[in-house]
Amino acid sequence: MTTLTTKQATAPFDKPRAARGGRRFPVGKSFVSLILIAIAAATIFPLIWLVLTSLRQQNTVFGGPFIPTTITFDAYPKAWMSTNFGLHFLNSLWITSATVAGVVVFAALAGYAFAKLRFPFKNVIYVVLLATLMMPSTSLIIPLYLQLKTIGLLNTQAGLLVLYVSSSAPFAMFLMRAFFETLPDELVQAARIDGAGEFTIFWRVVLPLARPGVATVIIFQFLSTWNEFIYANTVLQNTDELPLQPVLFGLVGQYATDWPTLTAGLTMSIVPVILVYVWMQRQFVAGMTLGAVKS
Repeated sequence: MTTLTTKQATAPFDKPRAARGGRRFPVGKSFVSLILIAIAAATIFPLIWLVLTSLRQQNTVFGGPFIPTTITFDAYPKAWMSTNFGLHFLNSLWITSATVAGVVVFAALAGYAFAKLRFPFKNVIYVVLLATLMMPSTSLIIPLYLQLKTIGLLNTQAGLLVLYVSSSAPFAMFLMRAFFETLPDELVQAARIDGAGEFTIFWRVVLPLARPGVATVIIFQFLSTWNEFIYANTVLQNTDELPLQPVLFGLVGQYATDWPTLTAGLTMSIVPVILVYVWMQRQFVAGMTLGAVKS
């Protein structure tokens, strides 16, 4: 009669036990997933409320169910006509596009200079530019207002562009400098040995490799400029030159507000932001994760 060893006797039971252990419910991952789902739901809730409110009747905004029983699109043409939406939409598009272009140009050039060039007082200038980020924008309204009045740019879109570009360039420069520093210096040195000038190196060698950084700056700047309200409402007194956000804020009444009309205008105003993000999503994600894989 053959005698089984302890290992041989328990072998048939080891495999099911290992299999049962491999199929354990991942409590940790499930908990993290629940937290992420809750954060996503809390984040998207205002957007859902915005769209649903624009599709409901005025008397059911706060007294009716969350999902309207009767859907109507009457608020959209009303918002378009009452705010002269087309004119102010074009104003916002022009101001935002010009601001993004100016910020990208200045930030890319300055970021390359601070990352790859040597010049006197380089660190001092960089720290001074970063120090401007610590000042709240609201504290600068009065000095900037007086400066624009002195140089004759008050109540003009050009003056508003000057404010937007000058106030946004330091942060964008900080981002672009970080992206340029991830690129190896050997590329720049090899181009210099081949006889390329600094602008040629910047335009043909360094900038194409920094497209994720440029996309990140474009998305951040487009979003902040498109939704900016305080500077635009302070600098521009001519209603026809106002961008979209101050005009939509005018729909908020002192005693009563037409919420379907207001939310319809806001829903139409967020379409360009969504399109820009979807268009540059891949580059944006690559830019946000570029620093994490730096060796």
